[in-house]
Amino acid sequence: MNIKNNIEQSTYNDFLYIKNILSKYTKRAYIVGGAVRDTLLKKSVYDLDIEVYDIDPKKFDIIMAKIGAKGVGKSFFVYKYNNIDISLPRIEKKVGFGHKAFEVKITSDEKEASKRRDFTINALMYHIFEEKLLDFWGGKDDIQNKIIKMVDENSFKEDSLRVLRAMQFSARLGFKCDKNSTMIMKNLKLNDLSKERIFWEFKKLFNAKYLHFGFYYLVRLDILKKLFDIDVKCQDFFKISKTFIKYQDYFEKEYYKYYFLYIFSKLLKIDIFFLLERLGAPKEYEKFYKLQPKDIDKIDDKKLLEIALKIPIKMYLENHKPPIKQRAKELNVYDKKFKTDIKALDIVKEGFQGKQIAKEIKKRELNYIDNFLSSNF
Repeated sequence: MNIKNNIEQSTYNDFLYIKNILSKYTKRAYIVGGAVRDTLLKKSVYDLDIEVYDIDPKKFDIIMAKIGAKGVGKSFFVYKYNNIDISLPRIEKKVGFGHKAFEVKITSDEKEASKRRDFTINALMYHIFEEKLLDFWGGKDDIQNKIIKMVDENSFKEDSLRVLRAMQFSARLGFKCDKNSTMIMKNLKLNDLSKERIFWEFKKLFNAKYLHFGFYYLVRLDILKKLFDIDVKCQDFFKISKTFIKYQDYFEKEYYKYYFLYIFSKLLKIDIFFLLERLGAPKEYEKFYKLQPKDIDKIDDKKLLEIALKIPIKMYLENHKPPIKQRAKELNVYDKKFKTDIKALDIVKEGFQGKQIAKEIKKRELNYIDNFLSSNF
């Protein structure tokens, strides 16, 4: 396993610097978590988590201060140096309600430290000095078999966010959850999760490669029921899944993150703004969805140009259907709005007032579109 080939160059340079510093104080330090998983999957790695052994916390603080690393989880012994998190190995015990209610202790045992990880694919450890892989839980095999499997049932249950992590990992990697993990996750409550934590995992889903996998586990793990009180009927499940499978490759990359909720809410006839509120989504989502035209049953040339008066069809989330995209390009409104020579000031000068102005503009725009189509197509 050659981790160098996958790490982005500036991050790799920082890694070599930290490796050199740590070599003066310890013989045990590991890259852990997603970077190891993604290296085995031959994916690019942009950030690292390094777990450092055999250094006491006070000495660790001094070393981190010396290199200019910033503490981001003081009680958890975590520091950040650019795109690298550096931490001491720890074990965690749930002592209350919520994601911050953990008692944290330092450990010197690699297997014990890895036991707190959520899934086997994230529990792999790469020794930065000896350049060898530690795999206590069969994570390498699970990566090869495309399986998401929890490491330890008891520690897993202490953080319900891991249910959402399973969903978004499935969507990103195209992996399936094993039967036992699925059963346990399905029975976990999600009422201790903040909107901020929930949206962070959904955001990863929205940008994922395998949206139908993510949707499957939203339903299979009862996430939709627990978070939104939404039941999905069998016929709706297959309809939505088939839509993602059929059209996902046609999604406009620039607006990719908006398609999942748009298609999901439209096919289930659910208010998308209700979903955004429950998720605590940033305002940019609300603003973008408000641009989408409503109550359109059939898209013809005239309707396309009407939409293009407000936004280029590139921003219209029905553009994942190839005929719409192709026709918009032929009408020259895919990348830009449709322009008319109608000006509000001229209409005001003609004596129109108040609501009459908007009504007259709309009337003239439709006439303009009719004339344009009859003259050019």
